[in-house]
Amino acid sequence: MRVLPVGDGALLVEVDSGEEAQALHAELLRRRAEGLLTVREIVPAARTVLLDGLTDPDRVASELAAADVPPAPPLPDTVVEIPVRYDGPDLADVAAHWGVSPREVARIHAGTEFRVAFCGFAPGFGYLTGLPPRYDVPRRATPRTAVPAGSVALAGPYTGVYPRSSPGGWQLIGTTDAVLWDTAREPAALLAPGTRVRFVPEAGVRAG
Repeated sequence: MRVLPVGDGALLVEVDSGEEAQALHAELLRRRAEGLLTVREIVPAARTVLLDGLTDPDRVASELAAADVPPAPPLPDTVVEIPVRYDGPDLADVAAHWGVSPREVARIHAGTEFRVAFCGFAPGFGYLTGLPPRYDVPRRATPRTAVPAGSVALAGPYTGVYPRSSPGGWQLIGTTDAVLWDTAREPAALLAPGTRVRFVPEAGVRAG
């Protein structure tokens, strides 16, 4: 674990893996909830956790530097199900990369339980892990100038759902009508770090 100062009241904690980042994020949330840590924001990423708005960053840095990364917390009981049509324009390319049929891509993807590792890029966008490393896919060589909202996509080890239309270079394998970000909802984001997620096939190329 490496603890780096960021400005006057923030720390960036670097760890060795996404799993350690998730475990550290959960532990820091627990400490804040129990009044053991005073911090405004705790923001996980792929292999880092940012603590912003610390009242005593030097003390927190010392405590973190002397601590081990805690074990991962148990998974929550609730699973968010996202309906999906496996009809994305890159489905055939992903199938070729995996060496399987488009139907098999759908079956593998829908048969996987994902977990939100962290959020970013756009409000409501979660980086979901769960697929084995052999299913990593590269980003597109030329990003699209506009990816439709609701696009279910793959890049590297992650699955994501575009909450709104935006440029993007991920491989698009499906579409969902699920609303990922709604300011009239509490919380506004459907997905948060640690959330368990499953994709449930609708019409189109079906799993199984």
